Amino acid sequence: MELSCNVGGRGGGGGGQPVAGAAAAAGSPAPSGAPGLLMDGESPGKEEDYESLPLSASLGTHMTAGAVAGILEHTVMYPVDSVKTRMQSLQPDPKAQYRSVFEALTRIVRTEGFWRPLRGINVTVIGAGPAHALYFACYEKMKRTFSDILHHRGNSHLANGMAGSLATLLHDGVMNPAEVVKQRMQMFNSPYKGVLECVGTVWRTEGLGAFYRSYTTQLTMNVPFQAIHFITYEFTQEQMNPLRQYNPLTHIVSGAVAGAVAAAATTPLDVCKTLLNTQENMVLSSVNISGHLSGMANAFRTVYQLGGIAGYFKGVQARVIYQMPSTAIAWSVYEFFKYVLTKRELEKGTPC
Repeated sequence: MELSCNVGGRGGGGGGQPVAGAAAAAGSPAPSGAPGLLMDGESPGKEEDYESLPLSASLGTHMTAGAVAGILEHTVMYPVDSVKTRMQSLQPDPKAQYRSVFEALTRIVRTEGFWRPLRGINVTVIGAGPAHALYFACYEKMKRTFSDILHHRGNSHLANGMAGSLATLLHDGVMNPAEVVKQRMQMFNSPYKGVLECVGTVWRTEGLGAFYRSYTTQLTMNVPFQAIHFITYEFTQEQMNPLRQYNPLTHIVSGAVAGAVAAAATTPLDVCKTLLNTQENMVLSSVNISGHLSGMANAFRTVYQLGGIAGYFKGVQARVIYQMPSTAIAWSVYEFFKYVLTKRELEKGTPC
C-alpha cells in the first residue's frame, strides 16, 4: 500500500502540481492545516508534495539521498560498465573482441577470473558518493529556483534540463579523475595491479592534467545526457504519476526510460571520452600520435579515422543495458530516501 508524503506546499519543487491544483483534481479544498502523511486512496487535497522536501530540510538530507543513490547506481551494474569500456576500444586485442554483453561477461570470468569484471569498483565508490551528493543537492535547489522563475510554482521542462546541466558541472568535477582510473583498470591486459599504482603511475608519467583530459568531452556528453535524462524522467512521471505520490514502480520505469534514451543519444561522445581516458597505445600508434591524445576534436577525428560512422556507436548495446537499470536504481533509491527523510522531518514537526 502506498503512502503519499507531500511537504512544503510547493509543487514546483519536485516538478509536481501545486497543492491547490492537486486538491482541485480531487474535488477537495486546498489544505489549511499542518502537513501530514496519508495512505494511498485518501484525498490528495490533504497532502503536501513529498517531491519537494520541507523548506527546513538540511542540505545533508539531499546529499545523503544522492550519495546512496549514486553509489548503488554505479556499483550494481558495474560488470556491464566494464564490458562497455572494452567494447568501445577502437582496436581491441583479438582476445577482447566480443559480440554481445553476455558473451563478454562469460568470457572475461572464464579466462580472467570471477572478480575481473569488478576491477576498479573501489575507486568508483569513492568518487560516486560525493559526486552524486553534490549532483542531487544542486539539482533539487536549482530546479526549484528555475521553476519559480520560468513557470511560477509549476513544472517546467526547461527548468529541469537547466538544473540537470548545472548539477553535472559539479558531478563531473569530482567524478572525472575516478573515471580515468576506473577505465584504465577495466581495459584488457591493464598494466596496473591496483588503484593506487594506477593513480601514481598516471600522475608521475602524465601529470595532473591526465585526470581531466576528458573533462570537456565528459561535460559535452553529460550536459545533453542529463538534460535529456531529467526532461524524459519528469515527462514520464507526469504521464504515469501526475499527482506525484510516492510510487516506486513509476520511479523505476521513468528512470529506465530516461536512462535508455539519454544513453543511446550520447554514445558517440562516450566513445570519445573512453579514448581520451584510456589512451590506448595501439590506437595512438596506428594514427601516428606520439605522446598523448587530447582534445575532443582530435578524439572525434581519430574515432572516425579508425571506425567510420559506426565507430561512434561502439558499445551502444552495453551502454544502454548499463544505463537502464542503473538510472532506474538511482531514481528509485533517491526517491525512497527522499520519502523516508521527508517523513522523518514531518514526524519531528507535526504528528500524523
